[in-house]
Amino acid sequence: MKDETKAWLCYSIENLKSAKILLESTLFNPCLQNIQQTVEKSMKALLIEHALGLKKSHRIFELKNILDENGIKIDLSDDDCDYLDTIYLPSKYPLASALPYFEPNEEICNKGIAIAEKVINQVKQILY
Repeated sequence: MKDETKAWLCYSIENLKSAKILLESTLFNPCLQNIQQTVEKSMKALLIEHALGLKKSHRIFELKNILDENGIKIDLSDDDCDYLDTIYLPSKYPLASALPYFEPNEEICNKGIAIAEKVINQVKQILY
């Protein structure tokens, strides 16, 4: 595995750990932000490892499509991609609630953590 890939994967693991700590502290917006970053950085680790170039995008759906087009399959539904893409900006900036028509809460964060854990485990399987 490339050193740069390891760095991206390490950061994604740190984001997942951070998300769990933030959830325990009922800090839902930063929890959501770290969930999104876990998935984004995990997917970017795959892009780097497979020499597909680092896409400067935060859109999970876009990153997933690039991986799919190159034969790297991540089991992430369109709904999950939409969920992760929806929480990115609002969880960083006070534009609105973290999800349209929803207040961030424990249930929403738990859903995100489950998605992030699934993705990071798949990425580890591909890389190791």
